[in-house]
Amino acid sequence: MLSNSVIAGALASGYLTVLFLQLNPAFPLAPGALLPLALILGAVYGANLTVAFYALIVIRQLLAVEVLSPGWVSVRLLSWLSTMAAAGAAGVMWLNLEAFGPMLDAETTRRMMLGSLAVSACGAVFLVMALAHVGRRGGRLSATILTTTMALSIGLPMALRGPGVTPPPVPPAAPVSVADAMDQDGRVLFVGIDGASLDFITVAAAQGRLPNFGRLLDGGAAMHLATLSPTQAEPVWTAVATGRLPMASGVRSSARYFAGPAAPAIDLLPDYCFARALVRFGFLREEPHTPASLRARPVWEILSGLGVPVGAIGWPLTHPAPPVNGYLVSDELHRLPEARRALDGADAVHPPGLLGMLPDITAWPLAVDPFAVISTLGDPPAGDVDARADPSPIVADRLHLQILELMELRAPVRFVGVRLPGLDAVAHYYLRYATPQPFGDVTEEERQQWGRVLDEYYGVFDAVIGRLMAALGPEDLLLVVSPYGMEPLSPGKRVLERVFGNPRVSGSHEQAPDGFLLAYGAAVAPRRLPRASVLDVTPTLLYYLGLPIGRDMDGFARTDVFTGSFTEAVPLTFIPSYGR
Repeated sequence: MLSNSVIAGALASGYLTVLFLQLNPAFPLAPGALLPLALILGAVYGANLTVAFYALIVIRQLLAVEVLSPGWVSVRLLSWLSTMAAAGAAGVMWLNLEAFGPMLDAETTRRMMLGSLAVSACGAVFLVMALAHVGRRGGRLSATILTTTMALSIGLPMALRGPGVTPPPVPPAAPVSVADAMDQDGRVLFVGIDGASLDFITVAAAQGRLPNFGRLLDGGAAMHLATLSPTQAEPVWTAVATGRLPMASGVRSSARYFAGPAAPAIDLLPDYCFARALVRFGFLREEPHTPASLRARPVWEILSGLGVPVGAIGWPLTHPAPPVNGYLVSDELHRLPEARRALDGADAVHPPGLLGMLPDITAWPLAVDPFAVISTLGDPPAGDVDARADPSPIVADRLHLQILELMELRAPVRFVGVRLPGLDAVAHYYLRYATPQPFGDVTEEERQQWGRVLDEYYGVFDAVIGRLMAALGPEDLLLVVSPYGMEPLSPGKRVLERVFGNPRVSGSHEQAPDGFLLAYGAAVAPRRLPRASVLDVTPTLLYYLGLPIGRDMDGFARTDVFTGSFTEAVPLTFIPSYGR
């Protein structure tokens, strides 16, 4: 029984190795690269699945009228176990294809689909063999068929996946004349909010709790934004900033993963198979992305390269801070202790002289301080707000808003984009109190005490938006963007969090809930618009500034955001690429 369970567990771990390779088409199949990954997956998944298969056999022996007496390698037993392994693998492959399909290029999707079909076909052969051997042992012919099918079920999807493809070279940037292209004199003020929900904002604004959001909705354009999977800050915000899909931008997940010291990078972990546990328990080494990971230029580099003054505050993949025409504050500055920012912050800002303004920045009073909203709540939930990969998202919001307000007074630029991650962290823990209906275990006392937290934190951004709206010039554009929303954790995930994770987590964006875009300004036509994509943000922004759109961008300029007189005056133009 154990030997057959080991064989079935090894087969199942082989399927998961294939899945890793399908999602990472650049991973080479050279033995030195593949062996460390296969050994790790075999040790983790193979061992656990061996135990699961053995437990199933034991349960069958306990419940069966006729006790099974399998050989060391049993055709009857392995046919059933292989059927289960192939069915489970095919199901996980199809689920990953559905989840990550929009992020994959057409060729990778096609190869992955064919590989999934091959595993499904082999699973059907396993089932036929299992049914054919009910009540009788297998012979040499059936053993040969079984062995051949097992080999094909691994070999076919591997062959269809291919040996590994080298990413195409990044095309050079096409020259663009600012004098010819930039016909618009207005500025763009961009506010990015992680984890905000347009549905929540719409209800709260209608009830008068978010008055400035209400003015945005009444006097501007609003649309939902389809996001990407995995719904993580690094790949999604990179897609917003570049207008490129993750396979083209070079950022496919929150980090890169390595199975050994000299192993090639794994860019994307599969879903539905607890792959994150490999990182949590140290089987895969995690390496954060840096600006060098980008294979497409973000909007602040595009504009800066054209001589347009820009400001970028807190965007992912900005550390160490690259030089720009203007200023840039990386998403690492807020993590430095305040006492050490002046000493250790040189890599976190550009130009370095910005460090000299830190005392003025941190002393700048905010109309509504996000840290004050959270710090007055008391325990127990308040202590969990920072229990995420980013240890201080609330402090990040305060620092980023202080930088935005002070720099807008002292060094205004044509484009300024600030990213605010705090709401996402708050909603992960306080969504259950704001919307208790889907959970059913929130007491009235808890709802009264903590149900107001999300409202108050949205109120921080409502105050910021009110100030920015008041400062808009006649040709300025205000964009408020959330690249993904927040929704209640599913019942199954809640059980897993209670058993293995953090039982207080209640909000999730694993199912890729929509984000939104709100636009406001004299050139904006007030209306609710059809759903767009996070990939459309940068092309739309470039269009507003009178700049051409890269033909290699995967998003589109949403000209329907603007009035007819504006679109008549500003033509839609293109260049081949902005390069890297």
